Amino acid sequence: YHLTDAGYAAVGRTRPVSSATEMPAAAKPSRTRDDSKQALMIGMLKRPEGATLAQIVEATGWQSHTVRGAISGALKKKLGLAVESTKADGAERVYKIGA
Repeated sequence: YHLTDAGYAAVGRTRPVSSATEMPAAAKPSRTRDDSKQALMIGMLKRPEGATLAQIVEATGWQSHTVRGAISGALKKKLGLAVESTKADGAERVYKIGA
């Protein structure tokens, strides 16, 4: 169980200090390996022309819904990357990581 500061105060104690609570969020190591499919997808999205869904599906072997989920979940939410999506008339949607 984890107590808040108010919880510790209610029981007349002070919060114990541990190295885990003092570690800043920015100091945590990146969880993306260089040889992973996620890293491959990031590399494709960083190209100036970006990548289409079909290109990413072919390169990773994932299904299209998995690629879309990885873009919105892992890349945007977890890694905080700015993934842009554009679609020209009659063309396929292109995803790329903005600067």
